[in-house]
Amino acid sequence: MTLTEIPGSRPSTPLLDSIDSPADLRALDADLLPQVCAELREFLLYSVGQSGGHFAAGLGVVELTVALHHAFNTPDDRLVWDVGHQAYPHKVLTGRREQMPIIRSAEGPAAFPLREESEYDTFGVGHSSTSIGAALGMALALRAQQKDQQTVAIIGDGAMSAGMAFEALNHAGHVKADMLVILNDNDMSISNNVGALNKYFTRIWSSRTYSALREGSKRVLEKIPAAWEFARRTEEHMKGMVAPGTLFEELGFNYYGPIDGHDLDELLLTLQNLKKLKGPRFLHVVTRKGKGFQPAEDDPIKYHALKGSNVGAGVKMPSYSNVFGNWLCDMAAVDERLMGITPAMREGSDLIRFSQEFPERYFDVAIAEQHAVTLAAGLACEGAKPVVAIYSTFLQRAYDQLIHDVALQNLDVLFAIDRAGLVGEDGPTHHGAYDLSYLRCIPNMVVMTPSDENECRQMLYTGYQHEGPAAVRYPRGSGTGVEPAAEMQALALGKGIMRRQGKAADGKRVAILAFGAPLREALLVATTLDASVADMRFVKPLDTELVLQLAAEHDLLVTLEENAVMGGAGSAVLESLAAANVQVPVLTLGIPDRYIEHASPAQQQRDIAMDADNLLNSIRVRLSQS
Repeated sequence: MTLTEIPGSRPSTPLLDSIDSPADLRALDADLLPQVCAELREFLLYSVGQSGGHFAAGLGVVELTVALHHAFNTPDDRLVWDVGHQAYPHKVLTGRREQMPIIRSAEGPAAFPLREESEYDTFGVGHSSTSIGAALGMALALRAQQKDQQTVAIIGDGAMSAGMAFEALNHAGHVKADMLVILNDNDMSISNNVGALNKYFTRIWSSRTYSALREGSKRVLEKIPAAWEFARRTEEHMKGMVAPGTLFEELGFNYYGPIDGHDLDELLLTLQNLKKLKGPRFLHVVTRKGKGFQPAEDDPIKYHALKGSNVGAGVKMPSYSNVFGNWLCDMAAVDERLMGITPAMREGSDLIRFSQEFPERYFDVAIAEQHAVTLAAGLACEGAKPVVAIYSTFLQRAYDQLIHDVALQNLDVLFAIDRAGLVGEDGPTHHGAYDLSYLRCIPNMVVMTPSDENECRQMLYTGYQHEGPAAVRYPRGSGTGVEPAAEMQALALGKGIMRRQGKAADGKRVAILAFGAPLREALLVATTLDASVADMRFVKPLDTELVLQLAAEHDLLVTLEENAVMGGAGSAVLESLAAANVQVPVLTLGIPDRYIEHASPAQQQRDIAMDADNLLNSIRVRLSQS
């Protein structure tokens, strides 16, 4: 059954409602499982329509999730989900069904598997391509403890494009780990054929009879090395004629598939066969992203995630990502050296128009952040002007390349760092909480923090004109409503500006040094306190002259940043004061030394005391102490 509309009210799901754990699912006869799948898919349409969140990927793994929990004895058997937004059906079947309409809220489940949330969530995930390595570690630990438990990694939705997935496959094949890797191939990226011949051979290869015959032949023929090598290669070439698994076979895995990931009977039969086998096994499952909801099947990218009916519409202003996307096209139109690079974030980083208008200068490297940065370095070596559009949390994965391949060689690469600061409902795996700390300690880096849309545009131009590595970090979502100027002008490097000249608060002069987005709250607080406000603009090079001037004229300096306080912009201010042997009270405010859980952006700002009311209170408390 394929639906065309998201249900406005909770659908009737009597069989699904009887399942509070996978044990309940396993107690059902196999002929009832298609009904479970139908109800699960309809419930997902309703619940994600209410809450918002990842959508199409979960619809595509309904049958696979049901088959896995029916075939394996979870949680004793370990299921490790990759690209965690595939895991919504898993959460429904593992005791969190009634909470799903409020997923991603402070009161509801996390958007991704979370070990603290459920014993069925064996490994926390938000970034991709970690499942095989994590499952391998589990399998080796269980082997060392002589425990007979199954370990299954479910990877997909683009995650096989990352190098660390193949690093883990290579290691697993080498140590002959007892584990199953399932590739959820939901965009036909490896094979577009799921035919009767493939299905037939997969049944043979996954059977115990074939496995016993293979192992018996191996024991006999290994005594005659030439004969065994001939037999092994004959088998390999036979598989290669009907399946795209030669690569995985060479890595040491027994490859099975591809099979139809929506054929529940075939999934159950194959999984029951494979769980009886030993060694590294690789099952290739082909699914359709958005399965069961026609609009998502037709446009899985558009329906990758939903906003949710409980999210207010309001007045939609251009986002910082939009500002970047427009600047990139404008800059590319006047400089043919510009090259745009993204690690699978074309839509999120707003590179759609650029990819259409400048296809020869657009490079989506898939989920391969390390390669994205080194690719940019290579382009810069030959006189190109690469711009890497990347989320702050994903740049963490390419830190070595950022240092050694770009900064150490002082190469001309601009990093447009999206989703800086707290990002709301996606939670700690996606917060951009550390980039100021990990960027400013790198020699040759220029680090800028825009406070509005026009500042963002001009800083992107400034970083592009700078000869050497530069980064502009900007937050998720809409800005302040400032219209970016069409004309692009380079800012004076390392120079902040005063936004407000204050007098005194409770008889003491206060200066607020804002780095980026918190400028808005700083101005609100300053009005009440009659404080001075500096828009610092640059974290590196820091405007030391302005810092020392403010220190000389004020009794308290307050630094604001949406970054970890430890090692961040406030630390840079303290270091500059210490270097100049200037002593003045300083209050550093930002993200505290803990992970900030999923919630609305407004709730998270209150949680870290960075909303205007809490900022005002923090400053008054500090004034009372001095």
